[in-house]
Amino acid sequence: MTKLWNNWYNFVTSITEYTSMQNDELREKAKEILSHPRDQREEIQALQDTIYVIGGKWKLPIINSLCNGNKRFRDIERSIPGITTRMLSRELKEMEANQLLRRTVTPSSPVMVEYTVTDYCQSFGDIILEMIKWGKEHREKIMGHSP
Repeated sequence: MTKLWNNWYNFVTSITEYTSMQNDELREKAKEILSHPRDQREEIQALQDTIYVIGGKWKLPIINSLCNGNKRFRDIERSIPGITTRMLSRELKEMEANQLLRRTVTPSSPVMVEYTVTDYCQSFGDIILEMIKWGKEHREKIMGHSP
């Protein structure tokens, strides 16, 4: 376990130091976020918490679908190729428990259920944009051309 912690810490430290050298703004941001002295267990726990909440194959595509205006279960399901009804249902419940989305039931005939992202979910919009940017750049680097 100690080896795993050390490997994660070395990774986080090297990434932080590399990006900090690239840009004064990033260096200042790192100073705000990281403790002094650095606390490797705290940093790893924060990374693991983030990965737990938004990690996996489906959570970010679901958030993307919701942000693109899909509110009904079937609309979300249709917008994400490969997701099963059971998986979408499970992921939506977990995301609701983590306060990333809100489920609203309108008593009508038939009952209408809609999902929307919360302000809390929108708080990591910048992170998602950076992930999309990085993913596009990575694909271009690996494939040798634009998508």
